Amino acid sequence: MTLKKKPKLYSFWRSSAAFRVRIALNLKGIDYEIIPVHLSKGGGEQFSKEYSLKNPTHLVPFFDDGNCQIHQSLAIIEYLDDVQAKPPLLPEGASDRAWVRSLAMDITSDIHPINNLRVLRYLVKEIGVSNEAKDIWYQHWIAVGLDSLEKQLSTDPRVGRFAAGEQPGLIDICLVPQVFNALGNKMNLSPYPTIVRIFNECMKLPAFINASWENQIDAEGSNPVISLQE
Repeated sequence: MTLKKKPKLYSFWRSSAAFRVRIALNLKGIDYEIIPVHLSKGGGEQFSKEYSLKNPTHLVPFFDDGNCQIHQSLAIIEYLDDVQAKPPLLPEGASDRAWVRSLAMDITSDIHPINNLRVLRYLVKEIGVSNEAKDIWYQHWIAVGLDSLEKQLSTDPRVGRFAAGEQPGLIDICLVPQVFNALGNKMNLSPYPTIVRIFNECMKLPAFINASWENQIDAEGSNPVISLQE
């Protein structure tokens, strides 16, 4: 299977999930069109009738390449790996592929969902949590996740320049947007030297740079600045 036409990616500049897909598309060298979906303006454009018909989850990203329409970032990324094999985003061996998926899901299934915009809004607007308490919640769950990732990445022999060897892949694709979130919330990353090293290697590459916050057509701010000290 090959892509029949230029894919469309419905995206928001600060969405971690959309950020992942932008990186993957860039690494694959696939030309694509960004369709901005503002998650706050007018109550959220993701709730519009037009977008709701495309994606009833009311989330981004949403991917449409003429062959299929997909609404989960990891499903989109693995689809891209299936339709365009080079460069691969997952290793060849079954055990290595499972390891890569497990670390990617540590981020996408355990850290990100409980810090997603709709969860934070619910905490404040429906439960009445203060903004200070919301930030404590946010940083706590990121720290729990990064603690685990640092232990795994700092001890596993499969880690190289990047999270799974000498070429960027699925773990890196998921890790970089999560580090952006941590930095955007002014978290101290000193406890995570391996994560910071991998992040810095990724951010030398055009695929990651061009997918980042400030380089989006709907950007409303700059990339966060990395800080390693309290």
